[in-house]
Amino acid sequence: MNSNNLSPRLKIVASLVPKGSKIADIGSDHAYLAINLIKNEIAISAIAGEVAAGPLSNSKEEIEKNDATKQIEARLGDGLAVIQDTDAIDVICIAVMGGQLIRKILNDGKTKLSNVKKLILQPNVGEAELRDWLINNGFKITYEDIVAEDHHLYEIIVAEPGEMNLSEKEQMFGPMLMKSHNDVYTHKWQRELKRLRKIEENLKAHPHHGQAKLDQVTKQINYIKEMFEYVS
Repeated sequence: MNSNNLSPRLKIVASLVPKGSKIADIGSDHAYLAINLIKNEIAISAIAGEVAAGPLSNSKEEIEKNDATKQIEARLGDGLAVIQDTDAIDVICIAVMGGQLIRKILNDGKTKLSNVKKLILQPNVGEAELRDWLINNGFKITYEDIVAEDHHLYEIIVAEPGEMNLSEKEQMFGPMLMKSHNDVYTHKWQRELKRLRKIEENLKAHPHHGQAKLDQVTKQINYIKEMFEYVS
């Protein structure tokens, strides 16, 4: 992968960025996304945020190699701390992190979100927790997708300022993914159902682990079975 040939998951992210955006890519992975968006005249400026010196050096090297130093700045910092008010960032991208980590980044950087028009998030786990944070912090989900890449499954959640209510099931499965339910989505939940059934069997065989844990797993299994009935 490089800035000219993005991975499948980053291609989807890039396609969701509006033309004329000023973006912040948090955990930028060599600044590939930012460089691609600048080269294709989608973004007009970008901040590539990194939390460690090594990745920061890699991003700076790629930016210089692609002659994009005037439009992209790589910065060292924790989460949204790399964003300054003068950047006028209106789109934030956070990809390939756990949903709870993305949630923490957003929560710790709440003051940076007041002028943001779009969040493009790509959690690899913990999607329900992330959706819960969004709807409780003034964001509505406007688009969802799921993509397979290198034996991993990634959900994409786009959110914009607004109000939205989601049920527990919608937070778990994704209100829009439930409607589209493509093959990747079906595979994900078939795999998860298999995993939970094994856990359920183990908990039943070892009741000392606690009834509450068993009840929670059984509840999730029933939710998945109901979801499959809903989408079929």
